[in-house]
Amino acid sequence: MQLLYIMDPMCSWCWAFSPTLQTIEQTFPDLPIQYVVGGLAPDTDDLMPQEQQDMIRSIWQQIEARTETVFNYDFWTLCSPRRSTWRACRAILVAEQLKPGSAGVMAKAIQQAYYLVAKNPSDRETLIALAETLNINTTEFSALLDAPSTQQQFDDNLMLSRQLDVSGFPALRLLNQDKAIRISDGYSGPDAIIERLHAAIAKQ
Repeated sequence: MQLLYIMDPMCSWCWAFSPTLQTIEQTFPDLPIQYVVGGLAPDTDDLMPQEQQDMIRSIWQQIEARTETVFNYDFWTLCSPRRSTWRACRAILVAEQLKPGSAGVMAKAIQQAYYLVAKNPSDRETLIALAETLNINTTEFSALLDAPSTQQQFDDNLMLSRQLDVSGFPALRLLNQDKAIRISDGYSGPDAIIERLHAAIAKQ
């Protein structure tokens, strides 16, 4: 039995979900968590239109009003925002490939760089620097980040997300053999998620 966590590291609701994920890890220490990257937006070098920047900023404000999540709004002036999250998703896959067990650590590093330090995870340089902080070989990491083999692995993740009928990030599925049990789609606080997981596990 394992828990599938379907997410995108540049999804602001996934950032808000971090405390819930930590509570899950503490409550179910023997339940392995597998990251499935769902990919919000494909690769692009185009700058994000101002209207879209304003919309995402407003989402950050909504999340702050509903949760205790912190955002660094300097991102919008210090960086050149692009609606491009696939490279950050691939970075999680490459980190796991080069250093097994590091998918969650890389996801958290990307989120903190983006939301707290105002770094742009759409940029290769940001992701390579994060890999270095995790003691991942940056030469190998750089070579794999945009490689066709990594894109194929990412495409497999996208297909799995569709097969799991994910309707919003973050999403959780409890996997027992070939059976995937829906726990959540979209943001939920820790109390609701823990209750659902206890109930789902008890039925297995």
